[in-house]
Amino acid sequence: MTSYTPEALGRRIGSGLLSFPVTHFHDDLSFDEDAYRENIARLSTYDVGGLFAAGGTGEFFSLTPTEVERVVAAAADTAPGDTPILAPAGYGTATAVEFTAAAERAGADGVLLFPPYLTEAGQEGLARHVEAVCRSTSLGVVIYSRANAVYSADTVARLADTCPNLVGYKDGVGDIDTMTRIHARLGERLAYVGGLPTAETFALPYLQLGVTTYSSAIFNFAPEFALAFYAAVRERRQPDVTRMLSDFVLPYTEIRNRQAGYAVSIVKAGMTATGHGAGPVRPPLTDLTPLELDELRTLIAALPATAA
Repeated sequence: MTSYTPEALGRRIGSGLLSFPVTHFHDDLSFDEDAYRENIARLSTYDVGGLFAAGGTGEFFSLTPTEVERVVAAAADTAPGDTPILAPAGYGTATAVEFTAAAERAGADGVLLFPPYLTEAGQEGLARHVEAVCRSTSLGVVIYSRANAVYSADTVARLADTCPNLVGYKDGVGDIDTMTRIHARLGERLAYVGGLPTAETFALPYLQLGVTTYSSAIFNFAPEFALAFYAAVRERRQPDVTRMLSDFVLPYTEIRNRQAGYAVSIVKAGMTATGHGAGPVRPPLTDLTPLELDELRTLIAALPATAA
């Protein structure tokens, strides 16, 4: 059973960098649980605000429901007891409720609710979708606003009223007006999570909007750098943030932007480049080319020794 109430979970995830570990696969694309557990143990030596198992960086979209439960259970069993584990839920409402029940069985402390699969929906439908998931569980729930599930400020305010266990809002859109309106209305009622690809790029300006944390995919392969960057953001050391953006983050995003789906693929390539191979990505994603991997290796090698 979770050791975090929804309220405590919201406070914890808003207080530190968030880990979104990759999911390890064998060459035949089956789940490599032993390697996954070893990686969770490695990353657990660092202090984070929460661990999101089988999230977007963890290829939730390519995992079967049975695999998702295995991944979440492995993370919950391996990570330190005081590290909150959040599991994914998504697709249609009924399926999202089933994923949420699986998260409870696996020992998760909360749920990250991804957008519904394929279909578009209005604000009323999105609100009912979230409310159904929240009613189905006592776990804390974080909604992910992106793609076909972009929540308006009015909808988020409604959900904060009707769902006591709604604890967080993750922004994957980058709409500053909406983010400002949500934070102005709800203040500290929710934890606000930056969720744009390579969230470090937006971290400092988003901090001014009340977004105190973000999902760091870079943490997978360069945890010291990711934590140093987060500390510079929280301390508002703009010259340091600018330097780290110029030296690493922005050149990294130039490689990431070459192919759709590389936001995940480049993270697994980073694992390979740093000697922590996590296997290939699953289709429909594609791995970086050998030349791109070499470029990434060179970029990582230029980081300070303590950050690489």
